[in-house]
Amino acid sequence: MIEFKPEGQRAGAAGVAVTHREEEYDSRSFAILRDMQSKHFWYRGRHRFLLQAVHRAVMSRRQQTAPLRVVDLGGGCGGWIDYLLARKRFSISEIALADSSEPALSEAALFLPAHVERCHIDLLDLHWSSRWDIAFLLDVLEHIPDHAQALEEIHDALTPGGLLFITVPALHQFWTWNDEFCRHQRRYSRPELISLATRCGFQVLDARYFMFFLSPLLLASRLWTSSRARSLTEQERRSLATKMHAVPHPVVNGVSSAIFACETPLGHHVSFPWGTSLLAVLRRPGSPQSG
Repeated sequence: MIEFKPEGQRAGAAGVAVTHREEEYDSRSFAILRDMQSKHFWYRGRHRFLLQAVHRAVMSRRQQTAPLRVVDLGGGCGGWIDYLLARKRFSISEIALADSSEPALSEAALFLPAHVERCHIDLLDLHWSSRWDIAFLLDVLEHIPDHAQALEEIHDALTPGGLLFITVPALHQFWTWNDEFCRHQRRYSRPELISLATRCGFQVLDARYFMFFLSPLLLASRLWTSSRARSLTEQERRSLATKMHAVPHPVVNGVSSAIFACETPLGHHVSFPWGTSLLAVLRRPGSPQSG
């Protein structure tokens, strides 16, 4: 059994049990997630788009060069942390992968550097206070019924001036059977996410759609399978979804990766009118700590 800290330095919550809520995220999906995060055109495009936003926000956040404390919340097997560590242009004093799934955290230990903490956490009960300078919540919020409580917990976990980067599925018009299968509670419009973040005490620095160029193809693919999916059993739908989410043929994956790559940095200078995903950069009000 691989050892990891049961939620790291969790203030005032030592020994509190954490349960992974299967109704929000099917833990069987972790079996294919690691391969997808490193190879699939969608993850590669999202990582590239997000990294551009991270560097822009961090470099404008403060002039001092104090190393930052970073956590990826609901980070699964750690694909984003792996990508970030290889490409970051700022100093990190501490970095953690935090998730409610013990199998995911154990899988992450097989490829992440030893200095990356693995924290077993409940997003609705973090018990962290002014703990992190930067937090990521990547395609997690849509799974949580009480998304406001999750954001409020993260707000308190950030230091004053701390940054939260969120990605979520965008626009109700793109809702298909796949959202239901993936146990999404909702998709978000830009105004909806801004309103939610503001109510939870955040300052919104940026909010923009991405996955714009490939959105017609993705929607067509999902709609093409919708009528068929409704007539399938649960096991048959799982098999279909697994095939749809698998890394495509190398030619398709390569072409799609190249098209998605065109959105960075273009999508940070031109505001796309829509996209199948939405990125928000949020800030906890207050002056950044000096580290």
